[in-house]
Amino acid sequence: MRNPLIIAGVLLCLAAGCVLGQGASVQDELQALKKENMELREKIRQLELAVAEVRQLALREPAAAPAPAPAPAPTAVAKVDEAAAKKKPTVELYGFVKLDAAYDTARTDVGDFARWVLPEGPGGKDNEFNMTANQTRVGLNINGPATGSIKTTGNVEIDFYSLEGGENKPQPMLRHAFVKLEWPEHDFSLLAGQTSDVIAPLLPDTINYTVMWWTGNPGYRRPQFRLTKGFDLGGDTRLQLQGAFVRTIGHVSGYDPGDGGEDAGFPTVQSRLALTLPFGEKRKATVGVYGHWGQEEYDLDAAGNSVDLDTYSWGLDAQLPLAKGVTLQGEFWRGANVDTYLAAVGQGFNKARLNEIRSIGGWAAVGFGPWKGWKFNLGGAVDDPVNRDLASGNRARNMALFGNFYYSITSAVQVGLEVSPWWTRYIDLNEGQSVRAQGTFIYRF
Repeated sequence: MRNPLIIAGVLLCLAAGCVLGQGASVQDELQALKKENMELREKIRQLELAVAEVRQLALREPAAAPAPAPAPAPTAVAKVDEAAAKKKPTVELYGFVKLDAAYDTARTDVGDFARWVLPEGPGGKDNEFNMTANQTRVGLNINGPATGSIKTTGNVEIDFYSLEGGENKPQPMLRHAFVKLEWPEHDFSLLAGQTSDVIAPLLPDTINYTVMWWTGNPGYRRPQFRLTKGFDLGGDTRLQLQGAFVRTIGHVSGYDPGDGGEDAGFPTVQSRLALTLPFGEKRKATVGVYGHWGQEEYDLDAAGNSVDLDTYSWGLDAQLPLAKGVTLQGEFWRGANVDTYLAAVGQGFNKARLNEIRSIGGWAAVGFGPWKGWKFNLGGAVDDPVNRDLASGNRARNMALFGNFYYSITSAVQVGLEVSPWWTRYIDLNEGQSVRAQGTFIYRF
């Protein structure tokens, strides 16, 4: 039998050889795995870079865009342009569309609106009906630019009562066109352009277009240069002084009225002094005194013979808030050669005797409201020329009463109705009498 020790030694040597051989094989496999792992990581990194490039191209985002250069500082010219843009004038459109329909029991002048009643003829009264949209009005209020302490405003306004063109295609008539500069800190303003007269500043609220012109309410609109200065007297009391040089609209030979006032060589002067003071709780009253003077040169013949005609007036105006929603206002005046101020029933001078026609007149009205959309007015007016200044056929007196109401259907739409009796006397002609009923439909914008 072989020696067991020898056999055991041989077995141990074989086992050790197997273990060593197997250990060398495992080490090789580990090295291969490490290498493969590193290669895979590199491939993944390359794929991530490729995906990032594709995403940047799709979104058009540059991978590394340089920072933009800072914008240059604005120049002085740019700052001036920006400031000028802020001072540009703003324009506001306003006006109304107005349809009037009137029935008169006798013939009146002009018809669409009433100035006076025509003399009654042998056949008695002759009634009439008129309908017009000529009082439709469009205007522009212009504000700015503001420059330091000066406030600048302007206005342009027209209606369609030029009495030119057909009834259904009338021509526009300029009402206002002026610019106004105000110095609020000094309570002073300057106005240049065409607007209402300084004298007789109040207007009764009538549906009839004429607001009692030719019937006791003088004044109109004309080109002018006006200055206004206010004085604070303390205690909510204020004094206002106005003066204006205005265009003299007068007569030329053979026309009445005409446009020969420029022959005098100088403008007409208008002025008004008004006092505003407390009148009851939270109310203010205003009373004023006004007047004007000018001269017209009336040509007698082609040889240059002419006569000078004075035009003048003085008057009082008052506006009194009697209670909340109740206001009384009116005017009283005297004057001569005031036909272009829509007074003396449209008569300026006697062509036969070449003397100015003097007249006296006035009006008063009380307004109620607005109360829940309703507004009411009552009033009357009279214009009474001096009879000894008149010629045969001239209008010797014109008088009217009126009562009306307005109702607001919406904030922009109103309807109204006015009833007004009229009396017009003549020298050597029959008196004209009429009752006028006038309805209106107004859309304001």
